[in-house]
Amino acid sequence: VQLQASGGGLVQAGGSLRLSCAASLRAFGTYTMAWLRQAPGKERELVSAISYSGVGIYYADSVKGRFTISRDNAKNTVTLQMNSVKPEDTAVYYCAKDAAPYYYTADITRFDTWGQGTLVTVSS
Repeated sequence: VQLQASGGGLVQAGGSLRLSCAASLRAFGTYTMAWLRQAPGKERELVSAISYSGVGIYYADSVKGRFTISRDNAKNTVTLQMNSVKPEDTAVYYCAKDAAPYYYTADITRFDTWGQGTLVTVSS
């Protein structure tokens, strides 16, 4: 399984970024996918998750109304649209998959595979 996140970079506060994750994952459409992030000196946190069908969606309170997660099961991709970014959004963002198919949760401990991550830096 390989999860390749891309799209990070330097952006000013209030700006936008679009993160993408390309998954080389058999039966991608059966797994809940998520974006996690880890800021320097902080624990990794769950930012957003999307169920295998795309119906179930979770957002951390800190990003609600600003970030949008989506997936394309035909292309094995998951995307995180980040709008109105804030300096506190600065972190390495990781794409992750649930440990088992056909299971939807917002429990960070369920996500067992992460890609290399992409760095997002928001300047004030």
